Amino acid sequence: MRRGMIALMGGALILAGAACGRASETPAQAPKRPPPLPAPETLSSRPAAGPGEKLYIEKCAMCHGPGGMGTGLLARRSDQPLLEKRTDLPADYVVQAARMGIGNMPAIPRGEVSDADLKLIAQHLAKGAKP
Repeated sequence: MRRGMIALMGGALILAGAACGRASETPAQAPKRPPPLPAPETLSSRPAAGPGEKLYIEKCAMCHGPGGMGTGLLARRSDQPLLEKRTDLPADYVVQAARMGIGNMPAIPRGEVSDADLKLIAQHLAKGAKP
């Protein structure tokens, strides 16, 4: 009885798949996968990093680095989504955006990044800012 029930259920699944067109789907019809993300940034990839840059890699690059989700969202709003390459980020703005949150980025509490560490990160990001 149990074997018959399993066979019956298996046959129903095959028929359901065929009805949906999935059983006959060929690799050419299968959806394409996105390209793999670049490897995450690590401190070992930047041995000469200064204190603010090290903190940026440790606390921010997982989202704001080349393969991070923050980069994807920022690309919709900015010509240069990589924070380290932007030239329009004054340090005060970076601190305020981090503490208050902005867009899809949540606020970063002091328990996660201290004021002193955030100031170093902000100075690192503002180094390319034009007055």
